[in-house]
Amino acid sequence: ACGDVEGKFDVLFNRVRAIQKKSGNFDLLLCVGNFFGSTPDAEWEEYKTGIKKAPIQTYVLGANNQETVKYFQEADGCELAENITYLGRKGIFTGSSGLQIVYLSGTESLTEPVSGYSFSPKDVSSLRTMLCSTSQFKGVDILLTSPWPKYVGNFGNSSGEVDTKKCGSALISSLATSLKPRYHFAALEKSYYERLPYRNHVVLQENAQHATRFIALANVGNSEKKKYLYAFSIVPMKLMDTAELVKQPPDVTENPYRKSGKETSIGKQIPIPEEESACQFFFDLNEKQGRKRSSTGRDSKSPHPKQPRKPPQPPGPCWFCLASPEVEKHLVVNIGTHCYLALAKGGLSDDHVLILPIGHYQSVVELSAEVVEEVEKYKSTLRRFFKNRGKRCVLFERNYKSHHLQLQVIPVPLSCCATDDIKDAFITQAQEQQIELLEIPEHSDIKQIAQPGAAYFYVELDTGEKLFHRIKKNFPLQFGREVLASEAILNIPNKSDWRQCQISKEEEEILARRFRKDFEPFDFTLDD
Repeated sequence: ACGDVEGKFDVLFNRVRAIQKKSGNFDLLLCVGNFFGSTPDAEWEEYKTGIKKAPIQTYVLGANNQETVKYFQEADGCELAENITYLGRKGIFTGSSGLQIVYLSGTESLTEPVSGYSFSPKDVSSLRTMLCSTSQFKGVDILLTSPWPKYVGNFGNSSGEVDTKKCGSALISSLATSLKPRYHFAALEKSYYERLPYRNHVVLQENAQHATRFIALANVGNSEKKKYLYAFSIVPMKLMDTAELVKQPPDVTENPYRKSGKETSIGKQIPIPEEESACQFFFDLNEKQGRKRSSTGRDSKSPHPKQPRKPPQPPGPCWFCLASPEVEKHLVVNIGTHCYLALAKGGLSDDHVLILPIGHYQSVVELSAEVVEEVEKYKSTLRRFFKNRGKRCVLFERNYKSHHLQLQVIPVPLSCCATDDIKDAFITQAQEQQIELLEIPEHSDIKQIAQPGAAYFYVELDTGEKLFHRIKKNFPLQFGREVLASEAILNIPNKSDWRQCQISKEEEEILARRFRKDFEPFDFTLDD
C-alpha cells in the first residue's frame, strides 16, 4: 500500500522495483491519497503512452481536489495506463483469491450534489447497504480511503502532529465501524501513523471478532523520510479458520469510534432496507400447472428448501438486477440459479438474447466461480439450441459505460456466412476505427487478461475463438452491433442502433413466449 504519490511516479515505481528485487514479487499496489499532483504532466505522459510501465498491477483512488478531477473521467473506474487502474468513486474490488477490498474516493461533503472529488452520506450509506445487509456479513479484508477517519486516535497510541479529534472524516469513521476492515489505509496528512489494532466487538457482550489495523501513509519521496510504502501479506477472510481470524493481538485496544460521549453517534448505523429474496422472481416462467420450481431450478422435494446465498446488490437502481423494479420482466425467458436469459430490447433478431447474472456484477471478470459455471452452461446450451435451428451464435461483452454485465448472444444463420467471415469482419472494422482487436488463446480465461475495473470489449465465436480489446479512452458503444448488422454478416445496417429497433410491449411479449416454448427442450434448469 502507498500514500500520496503526487505525480512522483518514477520515485514510487523505482522504489517498488528495488523492493521486489530484494523481497520477491508482490501481487498488488494499492494507492490512497493524491495520485496526481500539481507537477507538470510530462512524467505521467510517459506512462500513459506506454513509454514507461508500472512494474506491478497498481490500483488508485480518485481525485481529492478540483485540479485533478480531469484525470478521472469515468465514475465507475477505468484503466489510466498499462498496469494502472482507477478503481472508481466507490465500490468493492474482489481479487481472484477472494480478497475483498472496499474503496471510497474523494473527501467528505455533507451537501448534495457532491463535486467530482467528494463523497456524501448517501455514498457511505449505499456502500454499507451493499455489504452489511446479510446476516453472514463478518467484515471486509481491506478498506481504502484518502482522508483519515475522525477520532481514530481515541484509546490508541499517539498520532503525532495530527489531531484526530479535529482532522479527518466522521463519515469514514462510521463506514469503518460498519465494515470492520482488517486493514484500513488512508493518506492526505503527509504523516505516517500505524495505530495499535482495535477491537470490533464489545468484550463480554459480543462474540469475539477480528481486529482492525489502521495505517496512514506519508507522501512519496518526502524529505523527512516518513514511511510512504507498507508491505503486507494477507489471507482472504473467507479462506481463514474462524478461530484464527478472531485471534486478538496482545496490544489490541478498544474501538476508537465507540463510547466516547459526543462520538457515540458515529457508530450508529443508517437503517438498511430489507433485501428482496434472491428467489423472489422464480415464479412466472413455468407455465405447467401444479409444479413449483425451487430457487435451484429443480423440483422441490423438501418442504423447507435451503435458502440460497443472496447475490450482490447494486448501489442504486439497476435495469438488469433481477430483484430490481426497473427490470422489464416480460422480456425474461429463462431463470437459473445464478443467471437468467432475457430477450434483448431492440434486438438484432427475434431471438437475440442476453445472459445476465441475477446479482449485481459489472463484468465477466468480477463473477464468482459458481456464476461463471452457470454462464458457461448457458453458453453451451444456447450454442446447441441455435445449431438445432440452423444458426451459429456470436457472443460479445462491452465492459465500458455499463453497470451490470450483459453478455450479448446473437444468432447468425449458417447460410449467411462462415465463422471466419465473422472474425474477419470484426478485425477489419476494428482496424478501420483504430481499435486494436487481439486474438487470445481459445481456452484462456478473460480474467487472466483483464483486471477487475479495467474497461474492455471481447467477442467469442462459435468455434471458441476470442477477440479482445482493452479500452483505454473512447470506444464506440454500438461497435459489436454495427459489425454484426453490417453487409458482411446479417446485412441489416439500419439495425445497428437498438433504439431504432424497438417494438411494442405486446410484440415483445409474443416473442418472449415463443422463445420460452422453443427453448424448453434445451432448458437445463428443469433437469431433475
